[in-house]
Amino acid sequence: MAPAPQVMPEKLGRREARLRVQGYYSTKLSGDRLQQCCELTPTRVKQYLEAEIEFVLSRLRPTDSVLELGCGYGRVAFRLADVAARVAGVDTSSVSLTLARQLARPESRCLFLQMDASALTFGDGTFDVVVCVQNGICAFALDAVRLVREAPRVTRPGGRVVFSSYSAGFWPERLQWFESQAAAGLVDPIDNDQTENGTVVCGVEVVGRAVEAACQIFVEALGPETPMFDRPGRGQASSVQRRPA
Repeated sequence: MAPAPQVMPEKLGRREARLRVQGYYSTKLSGDRLQQCCELTPTRVKQYLEAEIEFVLSRLRPTDSVLELGCGYGRVAFRLADVAARVAGVDTSSVSLTLARQLARPESRCLFLQMDASALTFGDGTFDVVVCVQNGICAFALDAVRLVREAPRVTRPGGRVVFSSYSAGFWPERLQWFESQAAAGLVDPIDNDQTENGTVVCGVEVVGRAVEAACQIFVEALGPETPMFDRPGRGQASSVQRRPA
């Protein structure tokens, strides 16, 4: 899933900002355009994104039921289904979901649903693993704190929730990727005066934030004593295991 823009709060009110971002994902960067964005990834970015997927795959069991938040056109979900028994992907973009269903093989164990990730309609403890990778925690046009609290709700006791965010050490590669997207007309031109220190600004929209923003969301949502397990290093991904009741 490509990083989604979050409109700068000093320019727009919070509710209007969310609506703007949701419209961006529904019209500007969805379906084929989102797929093009992922196809533009430089070699180092591909290695990074592949490492995230491998991190998740290494923690899946063949019997697991998995939920991916912000599945886009299914690029990650299809990989997870190679290991897990069942994968449900949710997204707000009907265009991306339509492409995901078209790309799914007949034998695919993936189900794609249009749903707000911060207000999931699944029952408590439905999934063994909930996944939100490739900077999803900083990308959603939603209340991120509510999102982090909602994910454990639909995870069974003893299950696992996996989020990821880009590390500061990945900044040059991220910027190169956004420059490629801008050159292809997939995002607005990069504002070089405001783009720095892990934050990418295209036009009036912030389209990327570093790992520090994700950590702040976790602390606010789950408390400063929340245990983090399985950190692979450099802030790439982390998982939280839900303790049995």
